[in-house]
Amino acid sequence: MKTRIKEFRARHDLTQEALANLVGVRRETIVFLEKGKYNPSLKLAYRIARELDTTIDELFIFENSDLE
Repeated sequence: MKTRIKEFRARHDLTQEALANLVGVRRETIVFLEKGKYNPSLKLAYRIARELDTTIDELFIFENSDLE
């Protein structure tokens, strides 16, 4: 899974720490999400998308291999 969190976070001039605080997780969670090393819950994905004024589909990019 790839994400565009870093790109959208930059558009909103948010640090990883600031985004983490907004969505109620640790900064490390945002780091792992941006690196594609953590699969968020649907609730967390929604919270992040909402804070970045986008949709889950725009923020998270799934490939067929991710679904296997």
